[in-house]
Amino acid sequence: MPFLQQAGAAAVFPEIVLAVLAMALLMFGVFRKDNTFDTVTLGSVAALAIVAVLVMVGGDGVGFGGAFVADTFSRVMKVLTLFGSAVAVVLSAQFFKREGMARFEYPVLILLATTGMMMMISANSLIALYMGLELQSLALYVVAAFNRDSARSSEAGLKYFVLGALSSGMLLYGASLVYGFTGSVGFPEIAAAISASGSQQLGLVFGLVFIIAGLAFKISAVPFHMWTPDVYEGAPTPVTAFFASAPKLAAMALFIRVMMTPFTDAAGSWQQIVVFIALASMALGAFAAIGQRNIKRLLAYSSIGHMGFALVGLAAGSQQGVSGVVIYMLIYMIMTLGTFACVIAMRRNGRHVEQISDLAGLARTDKVLAFVLAVQMFSLAGIPPLAGFFAKYFVFLAAVQAGLYTLAVLAVIASVVGAYYYLRIVKVMYFDEPLEAFDAMDGEVKLVAYASGAFVLLFVVFANPLLNLATAAAQSFPFP
Repeated sequence: MPFLQQAGAAAVFPEIVLAVLAMALLMFGVFRKDNTFDTVTLGSVAALAIVAVLVMVGGDGVGFGGAFVADTFSRVMKVLTLFGSAVAVVLSAQFFKREGMARFEYPVLILLATTGMMMMISANSLIALYMGLELQSLALYVVAAFNRDSARSSEAGLKYFVLGALSSGMLLYGASLVYGFTGSVGFPEIAAAISASGSQQLGLVFGLVFIIAGLAFKISAVPFHMWTPDVYEGAPTPVTAFFASAPKLAAMALFIRVMMTPFTDAAGSWQQIVVFIALASMALGAFAAIGQRNIKRLLAYSSIGHMGFALVGLAAGSQQGVSGVVIYMLIYMIMTLGTFACVIAMRRNGRHVEQISDLAGLARTDKVLAFVLAVQMFSLAGIPPLAGFFAKYFVFLAAVQAGLYTLAVLAVIASVVGAYYYLRIVKVMYFDEPLEAFDAMDGEVKLVAYASGAFVLLFVVFANPLLNLATAAAQSFPFP
C-alpha cells in the first residue's frame, strides 16, 4: 500500500486494521434490524485474534515521523493486551444477556479502547501518548456506565470521567512543560535534550512530576487511586474485570516507555517519585482492603497494591526491573481475569451477589469453584509455588540488585499484611457454614476460571519461555 510506505505506517498497521474492523462491526450493528449482540461479540473476539497475529508477525520500525514505534517490547505488551480484551469480551457475553444489557455497542467500545491501548504502548512522542490515552479513556468512561438502569453504574462512569479529565489535564500540563524546556515532543529528542543540558532544570522536573501523576491515575496508584474502589464496585462485573486487566497492562507499558526512553538520564529525578508511589500503593492496598465486605471493592484495593508491587520493578530502573514488571503484569492479568470469572459465577437464584459472606461454605456446595478461587487467592497473596510468588520474586530481586533494600523489605512486609484478606476469603469458603449453592456456571466463564487456575498452578513448569520473552521485551530499551 503506497500510503503505508509513504507515512512509514507499516508499524501502525495492526492498529489501523483493528480500527477498521471496529468501524465495520459498528456499521453492521447499526444497519441490521435484529439482535446483533452475539454476532458482534463473536466478530470482536475474531478481530482481536486477527490483530494479535498481525502484531506477532510484524517487524520493528517507526512510523509517522518517529511518533510511533514498533519493537519487541510493544509486540509482547500488545499481544497480552489483546488477549486480556478478548477474555473480557468472552466473560461479558452471557452476563450482559442475562442482565438485559446485550447491546452491540459494548464489544465495539472494547475494540476502540484496545486500539487506544495499542497506541499507548507504541507511543514515541508526547502527542501520540495523549492520543492513545484519550482514545482508550473515552471508551472506558462509556463502558463504566454501560448499565444505564443502575444508579451505581452511572455514578461509576461519572466519577471516572470527572477524575479522568483532571488527570488528563495534569498530564497535558506536564507535557507542555517538558516541551517548553526541551523544545521537542518526540521521546528520542527529549532524551537527547536532557542528556545535553542535564535533568536538574526545575521546570523540567515539574513537568516530569505532572506526567507521572497523569500516568499514576491510569494505573490507579496512590495518591491517584480514589476512583478505583467506586468504579470497580459500580461497573458491571465483566467491565470491572476488563478495567483490572488490559488497561492496567497497557498503562504500565506506557509508564515504562515514558520513564525508560525520554527520561532515562533523569532517573535520579523520577526514581524517588516512583519509590514513593510504590510504597504508598502497597501500603494502602495492604491495609485498606482488610475492612472490605464487597469482593469487588476488595479486589479494587488489591489492584492498587499490585500496581505498587509492579512499580517496585520500575523503580529499579534496570533491565532486570523492566523484565520483572513485564512478567508481573502478565501473571497479574491472568490471575485477575480468573478471579473475576469466579466472581461472575457468584449467582444465586438468577441474581448476582458480591458480598464476601456469600462465599460461605462454598467448598461444600461447589468444590471445584472453591478450589480455583482459593488457588487465585493464594497466588495473589504471593504464596509459593504459585505464579503470584514468582511475579513478586522477580520485581523484589530487581530492587535488591539496584540497591533499593529498604523498598524491597517494605514490599515484603506489605505482601505479608495483604495476605490476611486473601486468606480470609479462603477461610470463609472452607470453614464457614454453607449457604445455598450458586447457580450453574456459564461455559465460557468456567473455561476462563479453570484455565487461569491451571496457569497459576503450573506456571513453574513453563516459566522459562515466558521469562525469556520478558527479557527480550526489556532489551528494547537502552540501558547503560
